[in-house]
Amino acid sequence: MAVIPVKSVEEFSAIVNSGKPVFVDFWATWYVKPMLPSHDTLYSLQFGLIPVFERISSQLSESGAEFYKVDVDALPDVAGEWGIRAMPTFLAFKNGQKTGELVGANPGGLQSLVAEQLAA
Repeated sequence: MAVIPVKSVEEFSAIVNSGKPVFVDFWATWYVKPMLPSHDTLYSLQFGLIPVFERISSQLSESGAEFYKVDVDALPDVAGEWGIRAMPTFLAFKNGQKTGELVGANPGGLQSLVAEQLAA
């Protein structure tokens, strides 16, 4: 399953209340566009998580988990409701409840977050 962009507050609410394990990447276009490959460490940390999240989504396509991304500038009410203050932030949900969180560029932490939530 691909990582799906969330387009509205109502859609986000339906997604997190679906009863399925849901993982959400909160991001912003202003955050990734200025990053240039010449900033090697910063570039690889920030852009390194995009393919990791997408790869995890593809690898777990049959797990029942769903993967989404929310542009915090397009949906500021969603970002505000969940206290998003840093990029990137990944949240895990089940039955409308936040069950896990990862703030910052940490590929190993992202993999652990997903694995722990699916094992719970």
